[in-house]
Amino acid sequence: MTSEESVLAAVPKQLYIGGKWIDASGGATFEVEDPATGKALCSVADATADDARAALDAAVAAQAGWAATPPNERSEILHRAFLALGEQAEELALLMTLEMGKAVAESKGELAYAAEFFRWFSGEALRLDGYYKTTGNGASRVLVMRQPVGPCYFITPWNFPNAMGTRKIGPAIAAGCTMVVKPAQQTPLSMLALAKLLEECGLPPGVLNVITATGSGAVSEPIISDPRLRKLSFTGSTPVGKKLIAQAADQVLRVSMELGGNAPFLVFADADLDAAVDGAMLAKMRNMGEACTSANRFHVHESVADEFAAKLAARMGALTVGRGTESGTDVGPMIDAAQQDKVAELVDDAVAKGATVVTGGSKGDGEGYFYAPTVLTGVPQDAAVLNEEIFGPVAPIATFSTDEEAIAAANRTEYGLVAYVFTRDLQRAFRVCEALETGMIGLNQGIVSNAGAPFGGVKQSGTGREGGNEGIAEYLDTKYVAINVGS
Repeated sequence: MTSEESVLAAVPKQLYIGGKWIDASGGATFEVEDPATGKALCSVADATADDARAALDAAVAAQAGWAATPPNERSEILHRAFLALGEQAEELALLMTLEMGKAVAESKGELAYAAEFFRWFSGEALRLDGYYKTTGNGASRVLVMRQPVGPCYFITPWNFPNAMGTRKIGPAIAAGCTMVVKPAQQTPLSMLALAKLLEECGLPPGVLNVITATGSGAVSEPIISDPRLRKLSFTGSTPVGKKLIAQAADQVLRVSMELGGNAPFLVFADADLDAAVDGAMLAKMRNMGEACTSANRFHVHESVADEFAAKLAARMGALTVGRGTESGTDVGPMIDAAQQDKVAELVDDAVAKGATVVTGGSKGDGEGYFYAPTVLTGVPQDAAVLNEEIFGPVAPIATFSTDEEAIAAANRTEYGLVAYVFTRDLQRAFRVCEALETGMIGLNQGIVSNAGAPFGGVKQSGTGREGGNEGIAEYLDTKYVAINVGS
């Protein structure tokens, strides 16, 4: 048995409900595809609405007991899981690469990032607090306590199948919430493996339940419409997020939405261009550009635009495209044919409107869903590639002449997740960072993700924060007790 076969054989293929691995109630399964070959890796259970209800039943049944579990125990489970992710990194990274496509080295990087959420929230479990004070008139006392929201429903995306899970599961465990998780249809294996790992680390039955399904709406509707559910958290596209928010309104659910992005990357005339190119490679090529934080459009001062484009094109053109399991691969495939076609359409549209392809600009010739790392210059404002989320390895470059023009171009979008700014002028840095309409900014660096920082956006990029001190607040309700202490 090859290493790939052994890794696939080790991961459960069933639903995880109430601490048991079970087949879908209808017995149906669906295939998980290798995006590098377009061929099936294995089949997993395809849940029904009845399975979804059973998963929520299990979460509800476990909620009271889990909320009463001492913080030390919740913390210890998370810390054991943090260590286990490190110990199993080789196998889990290969599994992620097989179903998602990214190079194994990048999968290992994601696992290290994913594990940090378990480490961070293992500490947060011990820092849940409230307060006690005397009222202004001295007649009574105020007691404020934080309590778990209750059963949660998480819908996670395919681009970071492990980290987007731990970013939600970690704070829920720490706060004392139970949950149902539905991973993306394209990448269910990493979540199933994570559920197995948490089971082995002592997470009680019913605290975490995982349903895999091809019909997201069919399994989500009975959960979201159930009055016993108290929170919904989703990472994915803005159009889907809007629909889920509307559905959540009927039950007035707490919602956390990490939605689409259209991240501007601003390079000012005084920037260290080599550092800017290094940052651009991180911001653009992380996960083949299939990230909501990916630099989507590059606004570069006209005086340095040609030099920046040449340096960036040289770096991107030197990347090796191939199957993520192969040694030396830098860039894996797009997740599926639809995503590959979308990237190609955006590039073709830009070229038709006058943009120049400096490097790349084409699909792969063989099997799999590959697209060459691409740099475009002279991109006009009406090109779709500057106005839509690319989710692929394409860097469109437009120019500006003044700071005000750069800020206006950066903010000319309904999205507001992240922006990147490269300048050596401290005063400009503060002015620009304050003016940008985004929830996060990378100042002279091309990565913002950190378990100890509040991840999230403004405008149509979502609501709520994941990670940091703010992350656990999303899973806690505030209760106030007015105390009569007598005269």
